[in-house]
Amino acid sequence: MAKSCSFDVVSEVDLQEVDNAVNQANKELATRYDFKNSKSTIELEGGEIKLVSDDDHKIKSVIDVLQSKIIKRGIELKSLEYGKVEPASGGLVRQNITVKEGISKEKGKELVAAIKKQKLKVQAQIMDDKLRVTGKNKDDLQEVIQFLKANDFDVPLQFNNFRS
Repeated sequence: MAKSCSFDVVSEVDLQEVDNAVNQANKELATRYDFKNSKSTIELEGGEIKLVSDDDHKIKSVIDVLQSKIIKRGIELKSLEYGKVEPASGGLVRQNITVKEGISKEKGKELVAAIKKQKLKVQAQIMDDKLRVTGKNKDDLQEVIQFLKANDFDVPLQFNNFRS
């Protein structure tokens, strides 16, 4: 019997690294001249980042600082989903950013369809918030990985649990 190989396609974010990026961004906000006497803050609660600032212009600057720290920590910006800028009490504005983890059912179906279009001898199936790709030939699995890396699916993808 021929043995099959498999790997998992996942979309994971290291929340500890997000926390470190938020802490670094807060330190930078405290020392920057353009944020002197500003009420700008960044907080991480669960999988959500909460931003508060004085006005729309300042909140965009806060987002720039946060994004630079997140990129330096090796987290893809695709994993952040930005909410609306809303007015808050005291003349401030607020914005929530959700940290997306896992592959949604719709995105999983899109990935499976894209893999099937490649006409390789592999099977892809959705398992909760990840995708398992199975095939008899390791080279076919490597081709699937290269294909998924080459295309943009609006979610950061990682490949783990490679079994042969």
